[in-house]
Amino acid sequence: MNWLDLSSSAFIAAFFLYCFGFLFYVMAIAGRKWSHGDPAGHERKWGRIAFIVSALGLAAQLTFFFTRWIGQGHIPVSNMYEFMTFLGMAVMLAFVIIFLIYRKPILGMFALPLVIIIIAYASVFPQESQPLIPALNSYWLKIHVTTAALGEAFLAVGFAAGLLHLLRTVDYGSGEKRARRERFWVEVTLFMLIVAVGFIISVFSFRMAGYEAEFRQETADVTQAGEAVSNVETVRYTMPPIVQPFNSELLHADSFLGVDKPLFEAPSWMNGINAGRKLNTVVWSLLAGAILYGLLRLAFRKQLGAVIHPMTTDIDPDDLDEISYRAIAIGFPIFTLGALIFAMIWAQIAWSRFWGWDPKEVWALITWLFYSAYLHLRLSRGWHGKRSSWLTVIGFVIIMFTLIGVNLVIAGLHSYAGV
Repeated sequence: MNWLDLSSSAFIAAFFLYCFGFLFYVMAIAGRKWSHGDPAGHERKWGRIAFIVSALGLAAQLTFFFTRWIGQGHIPVSNMYEFMTFLGMAVMLAFVIIFLIYRKPILGMFALPLVIIIIAYASVFPQESQPLIPALNSYWLKIHVTTAALGEAFLAVGFAAGLLHLLRTVDYGSGEKRARRERFWVEVTLFMLIVAVGFIISVFSFRMAGYEAEFRQETADVTQAGEAVSNVETVRYTMPPIVQPFNSELLHADSFLGVDKPLFEAPSWMNGINAGRKLNTVVWSLLAGAILYGLLRLAFRKQLGAVIHPMTTDIDPDDLDEISYRAIAIGFPIFTLGALIFAMIWAQIAWSRFWGWDPKEVWALITWLFYSAYLHLRLSRGWHGKRSSWLTVIGFVIIMFTLIGVNLVIAGLHSYAGV
């Protein structure tokens, strides 16, 4: 039996089951108006179907996880593809636990898209099975990475409930300055999620089209003997080069919409050969996200928050606030163990020091300090409701930067997690 082929098939099945589960959750909530006088019964029926389909998706992803583990001989959390797929599975597991406690189908409308975006984002990275590098060949890999990801998963569910609370409580009928400001920032949050979708769509679209461009950059390095040595590097783009690397030469570029040359050059402070490619990816993500957001606004003719808000009116906002808090209260100690305590023990074993101010270590600490402040403000200062929900949004942004920005942009001892 080819375990890796079975693993790939299970991953595809999980992705589509999650998509169908999300659609059934939408049907459970949005379809209440066509329920022929029994909206509660309609929500229960379709919510149950959605949960079963989503649970089948989780079972398929667990199959992916364990068959890939067997096929490659080590736990599949050693690169960005494997870690992000595990994080998506962990978010789904956290959602299932929270759902079984509170039985709120509308939470699935926000948790399932997170899972779908995360595992779709994972698919952007190379999926080939690779042997463990020496730095990761330790049983602490299983302990540290899995507990850190599970803690982050509960924090992500807390964000989903917090965002839903904001969509429920922000006044979409008021013209007051405060209400307009709240609507603006909710819309910004939704736009950020759409930008992530835009990134995934643009990457896969150009990948399927087989687009390629290549640049060459020559830099001068000085050896210890004081001699100047020329260093030549090349980088391949898989998306049309809106931005080319600083001080580089275009070797080849496929034509896109009649354009086969970059529009801009990366600024001088981004002088690395890969810096221009990463900036180009960011520009394409924002562009694709803006186009997708514009199409949605054109279709609905109103803010996206205003489209979602009517679906939430039957939910007690205090329930959403409680769900968000409980998810974070569960996730915080797990994150503390995995991302800090277990990480420091492994660092002592691997690098003979508990703490080294590596960028990933610093941002894990920032995340921990932020959620410590969240719990302090909620329990000691009475920060409930909207203020608490806005903190969950900010916290999730910090988590995403720690996972994506630090791994892929900032160099450090954890750079092996990038591409």
